[in-house]
Amino acid sequence: MDDTDRTLAAVGPRLRMLREQRQATLAELSEQTGISVSTLSRLESGRRKPTLELLLPLARAHGVQLDELVDAPTTGDPRVHMRPVKRYGATIIPLTQRAGGIQTYKMILGAERGNPDPKTHEGHEWLYVLDGRLRLILGEHDLILAPGEAAEFDTRVPHWFGPADGRPVEVLSMMGPQGERAHVRVAPSAD
Repeated sequence: MDDTDRTLAAVGPRLRMLREQRQATLAELSEQTGISVSTLSRLESGRRKPTLELLLPLARAHGVQLDELVDAPTTGDPRVHMRPVKRYGATIIPLTQRAGGIQTYKMILGAERGNPDPKTHEGHEWLYVLDGRLRLILGEHDLILAPGEAAEFDTRVPHWFGPADGRPVEVLSMMGPQGERAHVRVAPSAD
């Protein structure tokens, strides 16, 4: 397998990871891009080679540059380019770039976040308030978190979070999509 084949083979898993990070279904992505669900499924599984006509609308839908989808070679620029994504009244900046495992994001949640509409999904989430006041609805609990406060919860519990007082709130979020939990160590291990 040459470099081109390896690069093309890596596109499918990258597309699946981006879609799962957005918690979007194939049907939702199909509606956004005009690409059929079966074509999207074959792209993600590697059973269809990606073409420019398919990758351009997918890059737009995922809010990433085309070179991120195909893992283009670096240009020698050592700066980290965090590309924010705007969705559901939030600006989301990915801080991790690996497939699977715990993902970390900085989120800026604005008043346009809308009315609480608790949702559930697989996973485990941690929120840490950097600035502003965060309203967290978690099951039957309605909580207000201030800067420096954190919450940890199973995302199968209905939840919603947004600004508590109409002003933007900045939050760090760690999400374990398969229910992974953080390993907290308070003292050195006795190895």
